[in-house]
Formats: sequence, C-alpha cells, structure tokens
Amino acid sequence: MAELISGFAVVYNSETTIGNFFREKIAPGAFDRSLVERPDVLALWNHNYDRPLGRTAAGTLDLRSDRIGLWFGLHPDETTPDGLTALGTVRRQDVRGCSFGFTVTRETWDEGDDAQLPLRIVEEAVLWEVTLTPMPAYPETSASLSRASTNATAAAERIRRREAAHRLRGIR
Repeated sequence: MAELISGFAVVYNSETTIGNFFREKIAPGAFDRSLVERPDVLALWNHNYDRPLGRTAAGTLDLRSDRIGLWFGLHPDETTPDGLTALGTVRRQDVRGCSFGFTVTRETWDEGDDAQLPLRIVEEAVLWEVTLTPMPAYPETSASLSRASTNATAAAERIRRREAAHRLRGIR
C-alpha cells in the first residue's frame, strides 16, 4: 500500500498576521490562473528547494482549487530520506500544516483603523511551491496521511503523469 500525504496547502479567506507588519488572506481562486498557465509546481520540505518531495509535472503532486482552498495530494518517494521524513513526521502529526511560495500579481489593501494592522487580500498570484512545515503561517492548513491501494495508486500515477505531460505541452 502506497502512502499519500494530502490536505489543504491554502485555506481561502483564512486570515493570518505576517511578521507583525500586516494581516493577509488569500481570496478564493487566487491560484486558478497560475495552475493553468504555469502547471509545474513543486512540493518541498519546509520551503527548501534542495529538498523536493514531488512536482506536478512528474505526476507526484496533485493540486486542485475548490471552495475551501488549494487541496494537494503528494506521493513522496519512500526510497529517499526526505520522502521518509515527510511520511514519518506527517504520520506522527509532528508536521500537520503547510505553507506556500508565491508571487502576488493582484492584491487589495484595507488599511482598517488604528486598532488593527492593515489587511492584504491576495486576489491573484503565481504559485511556485507548496511545502510541508511544522510552523505554518496559516494554522488552518492541513496535512495528513492515507493509504491507497497499490493498483489504484499505480493507475492514478500513470494518469497524473500523462496529464502533467499534456499540460506542459499545452494540451488540455
């Protein structure tokens, strides 16, 4: 049985404070355009580009935007140290949240009053990576472990890889 790490890397309309400088929330669908125009997104360990866990182009990371947020399904490689670290720490729930790396392309600001920090609403952004992390900026994010049957996983992986290759070639 292969293991799958899944959850929400982004929860829409969830508010957090960034560095005690401003508040931030991600609007529903903020990454929809990016997922179409730049379909190769990485899954990383704690924002470290030297520790990849999966990627959409390889069919080892699935991303889907819905009414709740940006859902992910990650198939880490159980033969690598980082894959085992991801599986082990998520299984024990030492890591149960996510973060994400992005570039804002459209935003609005609400300066509010003197009692609150300004609020940035990210309306559209380019998504570069999702990451498993023990200290997520957005505590509502989630990551948990599930098992998938070997045949179903193998079939799903073949489909994911084919779809990823098509997306990279511009085929829908």
